[in-house]
Amino acid sequence: MLRRDTSKRSLSEIHLAVLLFGLAGLFGKWLTLSPTIIVLGRVFFASIILGLLLGLSKQKIKISSRKDYLYFLLLGFILSIHWISFFKSIQVSTVAVGLLSYSSFPVFTTFLEPLFFREKLAKRNIIYAFFCVIGVFFIIPKFDLSNSIYQGVLWGLFAGFTFSVLTILNRHLAQRYSGSLIAFFQDFVSTLLLIPFFFIIRPVLNTKNILLLCILGVFCTAGAHSLFIKGMKYIKAQTASIISSLEPVYGIVMAFLFLQEIPSLRTILGGIIILGTAFAVTLRGK
Repeated sequence: MLRRDTSKRSLSEIHLAVLLFGLAGLFGKWLTLSPTIIVLGRVFFASIILGLLLGLSKQKIKISSRKDYLYFLLLGFILSIHWISFFKSIQVSTVAVGLLSYSSFPVFTTFLEPLFFREKLAKRNIIYAFFCVIGVFFIIPKFDLSNSIYQGVLWGLFAGFTFSVLTILNRHLAQRYSGSLIAFFQDFVSTLLLIPFFFIIRPVLNTKNILLLCILGVFCTAGAHSLFIKGMKYIKAQTASIISSLEPVYGIVMAFLFLQEIPSLRTILGGIIILGTAFAVTLRGK
């Protein structure tokens, strides 16, 4: 009975974490700031909270080798580019378009992994990519760079691509560092890399913007990541991965509730195809 209660609690924690990750997309609409400043605020507050949590748990905040310093520098840079393109996608189009096009990342991973690890490309991965392209085709109403939806899909696909690269590179560090420590260093490095842009862009920050950035960094980033890792303790990785595929679903529902954004029929159909493909890739990969 105790084990069942623990499993239920862990499932709830992972669902809440994915819900918070999905909520993050709405901040691209709520905040009237450039994507670069939004990401800077996100990683700044997230790194503070993650650092405090690591300190309270008495984990050593230390990098073991010089080579890993370069890895974390690269990962922090890729994380910055990933989130900037993600929020750019949402700002130029809609939350649904941004989340769904970004959700193509498992398909990118199936192609990138053979390149990184010198493995043979499986034929089924080409089929997955084909279905993903069909899904993207349905979302885009017109292949014209002046079309906002087309722009949003391109930025979202780039966000998916960079997240795929980030995931693959993270596996190298996951053998020696905890998930919380990797997240802390990535957010911290990203903060250092983006701080100069604060003085270049010179954003006008009011109390509302600062509060929203704090919520984004503390709850939708550091809190969500910590909950996800905590829930993974008693839940299989495959189960957690499947639940993670609900992120765009949660995000779209919340965009409807809080922003009154209603996705078009084309977007819904394309999203179903993309999510179905990503779901199949996740199951096959596990």
